[in-house]
Amino acid sequence: MASLIVGIRFNQGGKTYHFDASACPDVEVDEFVIVETSRGKQLGQIALVTDSSQIPGDHNWKPILRKATPRDLVLRQVYEEKEQEALERCQEIGQELGLQGVKFVSAEYSLEGENLIFLYCYEGKGDPKVGKVKTRLNQEFTENNVEFHRIGPRDAAKIIGGMGACGKEIRCCTEFMTDFTPISIKMAKAQGVSLAPTEITGMCGRLRCCLLYEYDLYIEAKRELPRRGKVVATPKGKGKVVRLDPLARKIFVDLGESGVQEFSQEEIKQS
Repeated sequence: MASLIVGIRFNQGGKTYHFDASACPDVEVDEFVIVETSRGKQLGQIALVTDSSQIPGDHNWKPILRKATPRDLVLRQVYEEKEQEALERCQEIGQELGLQGVKFVSAEYSLEGENLIFLYCYEGKGDPKVGKVKTRLNQEFTENNVEFHRIGPRDAAKIIGGMGACGKEIRCCTEFMTDFTPISIKMAKAQGVSLAPTEITGMCGRLRCCLLYEYDLYIEAKRELPRRGKVVATPKGKGKVVRLDPLARKIFVDLGESGVQEFSQEEIKQS
């Protein structure tokens, strides 16, 4: 028999995690619930409701503990306000200790405040020495179990938010992306995008995630078009393909003395 499964997010635009909702069969999308995670009890919001038959593979889903109460919602608000203070104190201690190359990105309290987790990004070699920072924080936040978790530059950019490198008011990763798919320079080349770092690098210092959006469309469209450098026949004579606009199905052909001219896919004959 299929189990009732829900997808839960712990922050807006965050990844969706699946939990068994059999103990709360009347839960609905957008409701808040309490679940047990590796970071302690957390308050999350239901993003989808499905059943185990719709999710392939064998899974061992953790159960929803209960629906959130008004007290839970108020408690989450209280700790959210404290998180910024904790983060700023962590950053201050890091500076006092001369810690180099470490970017402390966020502080997260568990539901009841028993755990205080700091997320940091470090792109140097090996592991940064954050032990002294943790010791100082343990001395100041005596009621909390202080932990440090390292995250990647893309996750850090997602949390920090802000304007995208393209000028978009909210970065794609912050607004709607829930997972990061590997991006390669090959994707930029396939789309004819300039390989200048300023053109293909996002605010995280990595290749822009948007290079993935139209990549499959370009690959599919280019299969039906002649490659650059190939000699083709056009209504105005033979010439060499110098540029392609795959999505518009346009081919630019160098006709020698007549210069480079644009043709549609239907006007080109390949030998």
